[in-house]
Amino acid sequence: MLKILFMGTPDFAESCLKALVENGQNVVGVVTQPDKQKGRGMRVQYCDVKRYALEKELEVYQPETLKDEAIKGLLEELNPDIIVVVAYGKILPEYVLKFPKYGCINVHGSLLPEYRGASPIQRAVIDGKKVTGVTTMFMDKGLDTGDMLLKREYEIDENANTGEVFDDLAKIGAELLLETLDGLEKGTITPVKQDDSKATYAEKIFKEECATSFDDNAQTVHNKIRGLFPFPGAFCYHNGKMLKLCESRVYKDSIPDGKTGEVVGLSKEGILVKCRDGAVLLTKVKPEGKGVMNAIDLINGRKISLADMLCASI
Repeated sequence: MLKILFMGTPDFAESCLKALVENGQNVVGVVTQPDKQKGRGMRVQYCDVKRYALEKELEVYQPETLKDEAIKGLLEELNPDIIVVVAYGKILPEYVLKFPKYGCINVHGSLLPEYRGASPIQRAVIDGKKVTGVTTMFMDKGLDTGDMLLKREYEIDENANTGEVFDDLAKIGAELLLETLDGLEKGTITPVKQDDSKATYAEKIFKEECATSFDDNAQTVHNKIRGLFPFPGAFCYHNGKMLKLCESRVYKDSIPDGKTGEVVGLSKEGILVKCRDGAVLLTKVKPEGKGVMNAIDLINGRKISLADMLCASI
C-alpha cells in the first residue's frame, strides 16, 4: 500500500482526506496551512483538514513556509511514496515535487486545461457554464499545468450556487482521487498532456468584483449572484446600506417599465429588479447587520419599496 502524505486546507480538501482514511489508505502525515486568528476575539481557528486529521489521530504539520528546503527533513522522515495535494494554498517547490516515487498529484475542481488557478468553481458558475468537473493530475512547476490523469464531468443546474456545486464536486473529487491512486499503483493510467492553447485562468476573487450592478443582462447578474454565494457574496447598496444578494432567479414573465437597478415588483416570490436586459427576482438577501433572510421578510418589514434603487456603489 502506498504511503501517502496529504497536503490540503479547506473543506474541499477535507472530503478527499476523509475518503483516504475511510478507504483504509496509509496516510503517514497531513500538511496544512498555519492556524489563523479570526473573529472579533481573534481566536485561533483550525482549518477543516486539521480538525478532521486530529479527530482521526493523524500527524499534522503546519510549516510557515516550504521555501529553502524547509520540509526536506520531514519528507525524509516520512518518506511518502506519493503526495496528494488538494487546495493546499501554497506553491510546491521543486524539491517537494521531485521527492516521492509516484510524484505529487492534485485534485482540481475543473476540466483542465479550463479554469486553472485559484477560483475554478466560482468562475465556472459566474461564467454560466453548463458543464464543469474534476481533474486529477501530476503536479509540475506551473500553475495547474501538469499531465492529466482522470476526469469526471458534472452538469451545473441553471440555479445552482457555488456552495452547492462545491459540495458535489468535493464528493466527485474524493471518488476520483481513490480511482487515481488505484490506477497509478496498478499502472493502468496513461497521463495526458494539457493543450495549453485551450487553457483559461480562474483568477482569485476580490471584494471589488462582488459589487453588483444591474446594468447588464439578467442572466449575467443572476450568474454572478449564485457564483459568489455563499462566499464572498455579491452585494449592492440600498438606501446607502449594503445589501448582500444571496439567491435569485431570472424573471421570465412580462416586466414592468423601470430604470436599470429599480425595484419594479414586490411579491411573495421576492424583489423584482430591472436589469439592462430583462429582470432578476431576488429571493434571498442579507441586509447590513442582519442574517440571511427570504426577500419576503424584507418586504413585509417595509424595508424596501417599489421604485427604490439598487446600486453597485453609494
